[in-house]
Amino acid sequence: MAKTKSVYFCQNCGHESPKWMGKCPSCGEWNTFAEEKITVSTKGGSKERKETSRPQKLSEIEIVEEARMKMPSSELNRVLGGGLVAGSLTLIGGEPGIGKSTLLLQNILSIRNRKILYVSGEESATQLKLRADRLGKLSENTFILCETLLENIFDQIRKEKPDLIIIDSIQTIASETIESAQGSVSQVRECAVALLRYAKESGVPVILVGHINKEGAIAGPKVLEHIVDTVLQFEGDRQYLYRILRSIKNRFGSTSEIGIYEMVEKGLREVKNPSEMLLSDNREEEMSGIAIGCTIEGARPLMVEVQALVSTAAYGTPQRSVTGYDQRRLNMILAVLEKRARFRLGQKDVFLNIAGGLKIIDPGIDLAVVAAVMSSNFDVAVSRKTVFIGEVGLSGEIRTVTRIEQRVQESEKLGFDTVVIPRANLKGLKDKFRIQIVEVGKIEDLMKFLFS
Repeated sequence: MAKTKSVYFCQNCGHESPKWMGKCPSCGEWNTFAEEKITVSTKGGSKERKETSRPQKLSEIEIVEEARMKMPSSELNRVLGGGLVAGSLTLIGGEPGIGKSTLLLQNILSIRNRKILYVSGEESATQLKLRADRLGKLSENTFILCETLLENIFDQIRKEKPDLIIIDSIQTIASETIESAQGSVSQVRECAVALLRYAKESGVPVILVGHINKEGAIAGPKVLEHIVDTVLQFEGDRQYLYRILRSIKNRFGSTSEIGIYEMVEKGLREVKNPSEMLLSDNREEEMSGIAIGCTIEGARPLMVEVQALVSTAAYGTPQRSVTGYDQRRLNMILAVLEKRARFRLGQKDVFLNIAGGLKIIDPGIDLAVVAAVMSSNFDVAVSRKTVFIGEVGLSGEIRTVTRIEQRVQESEKLGFDTVVIPRANLKGLKDKFRIQIVEVGKIEDLMKFLFS
């Protein structure tokens, strides 16, 4: 027999409580508890027990290389660590309309030798067919199932026996054994656990699509991210064409890789050289307020164009406007220029923009920010063939950055003439590269290089 009882779940982290609480003791959020009805079995304990696994010596465990399913997209394979591992559960999240379904549908349409089941709880079969026609040639091995009940989905899985399963999205799937609504904590968790159990027992990889809430995190309980093997996040500004696929968690590979795509009319196109797309070469003449920096996204060096505009404050109170960069860090850099380099920017508006819609948190582009700000302040153009790499400290010194060789190598590969790096990073670099390397130790050294 089974009985139903009410339990309160935190909609942010999944914490369970027998009564309503104003503040979640687990994540500290307020007013996030919602009542859900769950079914509890009251059947007496059975004496039959399955054979349990026994402990093994670590030295006696044999290492078996994971069998991976290669996806048609090399960028997706890069982020996954070489492809989908058999029996793995992968979660891909992103904002509505960012391209999650397009990415998955575009990949499975190109797989010819495997049977794929695409379960959609949000779109009709006609909508998916129209999108598939736009994306390219259709595959005979792709099956579409528009269903939201978990038990019916498993009936079709047992009947079709697919080699790959895609659930779009996990928030729309519900089990009839749980009385709460679709998308609730208990439904999302139980459906994900059931799919995980099937993936591990059958060896069939399963991909889940997850929604993003207003805070930018994957919607549903945090326990969902603990259940799955891999968490991928598809991000980017819908006003721009470029998308970044980032690995947040990966039990079978590195989380330092990223994949870059461009949204075009026929779907998503892989970007093999992201640095070229972020640099605008259509200017007829050099302009002030623009400097090139090199940042590291995951394990890939990217060239970014830093744009700055410095002008006299029109209304007495200076403005500080930033797009794609940390505003507090810009305020710190401006304070360093005031104190250490004696530049008076307190009564001037400063606007900063990272071209291409990227959001940069790497302090290694601080030197490019300084160069762009000072270039706009003096209205003197900086050479487009120069790259600036370095972190600015509070005392005005230029601090070392990580992966300096990768950054310099990328600069040389893209045809830049000069790279400006911290003096402490210079050890052994001059003999390795043909590009001219300029060392700077303080802000004053950078000013002498730019304007002397």
